[in-house]
Amino acid sequence: MKRDGREECGEGGLFEDQDFPTDDSSLFCDSSTPISRLQGHVTWLRPQEICQSPIFFPDNIQQSHPKQGLLGDCWFLCACSMLIRNKHLLEKQPLWSDNKYRGSFCFRFWQNGHWTEVTIDDRLPCVDSALCFSHCNASSAFWVALLEKAYAKLHGSYERLWAGQVSEALVDLTGGLAECWILSDVGSEVDRKPEESQNQARTSKRRDLDLIYTMRASCTLSCSTQNIFGGGVELDQQHHAMTVMEWLDVKTVVGSSGVRLLRIRNPWGRACWGGAWTESGAGWSSLDSSEALDLQARVLQGEFWLDETEFLSRFDDVTVGYPINEEGHLQSIYTGNLLPHRHQLPGRWIKGLSCGGSRNSSSYSSNPKFWLKMYDRGEVLVSLLQHRKWSQMKDKYADTPPKDIMRRQHDHAIALHMWKVKKNRFNLSRTLNKPPCASTHCHAHQREVVLHGQLEPGHYLLIPSTYQLGAEAHFLIRVFSSSSSFLSAMKCPAPSLPSTTDGEWESTYFQGSWVEGSSAGGSRNFATHQRNPCFPFTICDEPVATVGVNVTVTLSQSCTDTDLHPIGFHIYKVPAGEQSQTIPSEDPVTSCVPHCYTQDVTMACSLPSGAYIIVPSTYQPDCTGNFTISLARRIHRRVVKSQEKLGRTIQEVSHIAVMQS
Repeated sequence: MKRDGREECGEGGLFEDQDFPTDDSSLFCDSSTPISRLQGHVTWLRPQEICQSPIFFPDNIQQSHPKQGLLGDCWFLCACSMLIRNKHLLEKQPLWSDNKYRGSFCFRFWQNGHWTEVTIDDRLPCVDSALCFSHCNASSAFWVALLEKAYAKLHGSYERLWAGQVSEALVDLTGGLAECWILSDVGSEVDRKPEESQNQARTSKRRDLDLIYTMRASCTLSCSTQNIFGGGVELDQQHHAMTVMEWLDVKTVVGSSGVRLLRIRNPWGRACWGGAWTESGAGWSSLDSSEALDLQARVLQGEFWLDETEFLSRFDDVTVGYPINEEGHLQSIYTGNLLPHRHQLPGRWIKGLSCGGSRNSSSYSSNPKFWLKMYDRGEVLVSLLQHRKWSQMKDKYADTPPKDIMRRQHDHAIALHMWKVKKNRFNLSRTLNKPPCASTHCHAHQREVVLHGQLEPGHYLLIPSTYQLGAEAHFLIRVFSSSSSFLSAMKCPAPSLPSTTDGEWESTYFQGSWVEGSSAGGSRNFATHQRNPCFPFTICDEPVATVGVNVTVTLSQSCTDTDLHPIGFHIYKVPAGEQSQTIPSEDPVTSCVPHCYTQDVTMACSLPSGAYIIVPSTYQPDCTGNFTISLARRIHRRVVKSQEKLGRTIQEVSHIAVMQS
């Protein structure tokens, strides 16, 4: 078995994990949560010191459910419920009665695109010889306590598990996908008109729940509240997550509409609801008596029934975990289709370079870009997952409730947009001026956002973005599809061409390179700017041109998004009598700056007749790379002589450009 900690044996030859020791460093990170009062009161015991015959997982599945202790990790325990339904996701572990038992357990967690093995010893934190954190309903079963310890080690301490998102734990445990639907936002200010009634808003919520009703038996569903409830129920002033154990439509005795009931499990292990569907609630009288008795008999410790109206009014969000079959394939919660084709690629937003912000920002096009190719029509899920750094968690939002700290402090507001394009006629500027064919709609403070759709064959442009300009982070793009697909980072795109709707354009292309110590001079802020390559061209008079000739210049660098340089260019007018191979001392007549960390930059301008040079550059000197310049000039059919003269000029310029590069 692989270890990620150093193996040292204590008394009896049992493993003791020195990387996650039995002291306060494994329990606390900054003592900012209520468990800080446990300092000095915790002892660490092995399962065989807690009970006589410890087991990993009980035979009775009802006894396997997790029960929350003093640690506020209800979000993690809700995710553990998926493992109960899908025991094939739990790897076989050694038993205490096994001769090969050495006191160590190994778990795997999915982190940022790969599986990470975490090995722990089985010494567990206790108070008064009993587990003080999570445990099973069966006191002799220890799968929850051991898994919780491994997850705490992964995060650095138990205290770092205080407050979180169910969707994140589901992904960490399964490597799959989970979606969080904010019920209070469905039909809110973005989608709902001001005059829409409360009943209409609830209808919108139900419509979203209806999308996954047919898959309710396969997917994992949890719910949570962040608001203060009224009515004196136990949930008042709590940020708490629960598990939806059952969800069904039941016929009522009177009327034909029926009622939708949900059986909820509270990880506290005790009932906490006082609605119409408690044991003696008035709601049961609306059902057939035998059916009512059957439903009431299903309620176990810590569970309760409520109807959909209560559910939508009391809970703020639901989290849906995608089913995973024994072959490891994701299953759609919308259609039930298997999504066997899977791809993932990393990316990064870098401040000042590739942090283009939202579509409201003029620098949006500098965000990283990806190609998705669909070979056949199929269902597709695309997710954007941002990485985190624990160092970003400290000393912020000191007065913010723990759950809000987890959401705001770790996460940038992120979104994902998709455009269908014809790759052989791709123009980035024109594409981004059109509405996307699919998106995650608004930027969300979530670790991961998911885009869903039915896509036709062809190429699609994916652009992940943060809402805030300059927000830095690493991220991962993942694709799950029912039909063949391919994901790739955008390399140097085809040079952007100007629109031909307002006339005809004639283009030429120059290729060059920046070479360290030779032709990589950097921007005009550096004295070495004069070293950059120069590309001369000439604008000739046209009788129909009143001010100048319309010209569009595009500079494209030939590399992947992970190796981009910030690029820009200047256009200088060459004074009469001077050579066109050197940069004039005068200021440029126009510039495409500031330098942008993107595949290509484009500028359109109007130039009077004369000789010019284009000077492309990276921002810093000595940044090597290859590039292409496209020069497009608007022409008119009536100016035959000018066209012929331009053609001769372009041939001359092309010869010079090749010599320089």
